[in-house]
Amino acid sequence: MKSDQPLRRRRADARRSIAAILDAASRVLARRPDASMEEIAKEAGTSRQTVYAHFPTRDALIAALVDRATGRVLAAIDAADLDNGAADAALVRLLEAGWQAFDTDPFLLHLAQPDVTAEQDRERHQPIMSHLELVVVRGQRDGEIAADLPVSWIIAAVLGLAHAAGEEVRANRMTSDQAVQALRVSIPRLVRPEDA
Repeated sequence: MKSDQPLRRRRADARRSIAAILDAASRVLARRPDASMEEIAKEAGTSRQTVYAHFPTRDALIAALVDRATGRVLAAIDAADLDNGAADAALVRLLEAGWQAFDTDPFLLHLAQPDVTAEQDRERHQPIMSHLELVVVRGQRDGEIAADLPVSWIIAAVLGLAHAAGEEVRANRMTSDQAVQALRVSIPRLVRPEDA
């Protein structure tokens, strides 16, 4: 009977190699968004061939980085206790959880992305959209969020503020902490009912 230990060892080695490449890519792309696969391989302490073995294209590597960041954001959102407290505060906690991704993976702020339609932007944010929607619906039901505005409009406006904060940081007009503070103040003002 053959041992499957060598196979397990190869899989563990591959996981470590992938993690090292992703970590290196995150650092390099934060400094130089147009960095080459060769630069990423050098930062990871591996060969370009090894990088290509795991990620056949630069787009595949970036997609893996974005997927990893999305996973981290979703874990942070799950820990943000969105079902409790005022809904506008829960919206702020949700965006703060998402903002942690920029602090953990600063390449996201500098990632060159093609122009996208409103529908493409919604699809890109789909992993967090259901969380946003639940908080907004709860807030409208409890009178903490303006009920005279469509849920989809409130979500679009909140995401628009988050994008604006990202642009300010990207342009070096605000620090990450200043952007988060601006969101803490702006989101409640945006969503509260007139008589609140």
